[in-house]
Amino acid sequence: MAYKLVTLGGDGTGPEVLEQGLRVLDAVSEKLGLSWDREEIPCGGEYYLKHGDSDWPDGSQEKCAGADLILLGAVGWPDPDGSGPVTMKDGKMAGFSPVIGNRINLNLFANVRPVKLYPGVAHRIHGSNKVVWEAGKVDMIIVRENTEGLYAPTGGKLTPAGKTDVGIDTRVITRRASEQVIRHAFEICRARDRGAPKDGKKRVTAILKDNVLHGCQMFRDIFFEIGAEYPEIEKDTAIVDAFTQWLVGQPEYYDVCVTTNMFGDIVTDLASVLQGGMGMAVGANVGHEHGMFEPIHGSAPKYTGQDKVNPIAMILAVKEGLEWLGGRKQDPALKRAADAIEAAVIEILEAGAPLTYDLVGLDNAAPCSAVGEAIAARAAAKL
Repeated sequence: MAYKLVTLGGDGTGPEVLEQGLRVLDAVSEKLGLSWDREEIPCGGEYYLKHGDSDWPDGSQEKCAGADLILLGAVGWPDPDGSGPVTMKDGKMAGFSPVIGNRINLNLFANVRPVKLYPGVAHRIHGSNKVVWEAGKVDMIIVRENTEGLYAPTGGKLTPAGKTDVGIDTRVITRRASEQVIRHAFEICRARDRGAPKDGKKRVTAILKDNVLHGCQMFRDIFFEIGAEYPEIEKDTAIVDAFTQWLVGQPEYYDVCVTTNMFGDIVTDLASVLQGGMGMAVGANVGHEHGMFEPIHGSAPKYTGQDKVNPIAMILAVKEGLEWLGGRKQDPALKRAADAIEAAVIEILEAGAPLTYDLVGLDNAAPCSAVGEAIAARAAAKL
């Protein structure tokens, strides 16, 4: 049986890192006899500039809906006029359809971001690339609601005489979306092999601004309602502004965290400094039926075509995708492939080479493609 795979390379360095992710996928698939019916869909700002009507071809949404697995590189491309990223006629960023569109239309309600510091990787606090923390002290998962909040398409601009005077973004928090993402966080916590690094406790922390915001007060109440179904798991809350300092100061306290859309977007990027930077950070967009997996570092247009950027986040996104699909399809071969990929990444990181500039500095940097090639070879050798 062939699994249906949709790939969305996107803009800038997105296709470059996706190529390395697929190189690793092909290497493990060949060893395990896994077969993929692959559909490549162009998308993003560059596509929109060439075609002018949409940020991806007609029928793309249906192809994504029919896929067993979706892999996304990155979207976002600068407008030639220098005003910012390319936007479409409806005012949305070119790249909205494959990213936010898929999240909403496929009900990819949970953005699951593992924050794990692997052995040999330095944190990025204060620009340091030399201070290596004890890897086991950073091992959490942040689950972000993915379909509403401040990113719901609700709001607008008041523009009398052509000049914008008021911009309104309405934050929408619903019981349905809150319940499904909170329950998903508790299920992740229940399934994890270990609890928080500090004390071994299984703990879910809700990140809120419930001292001020009505939506957060409802989210908090639902959190404790659902949490009552998981008596073995400790329930914890943190106000988002205080959480940012605790995240950096005592990351070992956290096991699984859950929060609303924009708060999650912000704190997960902050959390990436604990794991070596954005080049190591993965985003898994999952729902009940569909899953889309991506690195969270963006398209980095200035590095396009230089074979320079770190592909490990994309490779680990492939790993997360295989693990998720293996669970859905009850296919142990997919889980074996995922385990082999992670083990290969760990070996390369511990060896210290080949790695890209963000991990080892410019003087010792290897190309993006060399890192992908090395991980692919090691992953295949483990099967």
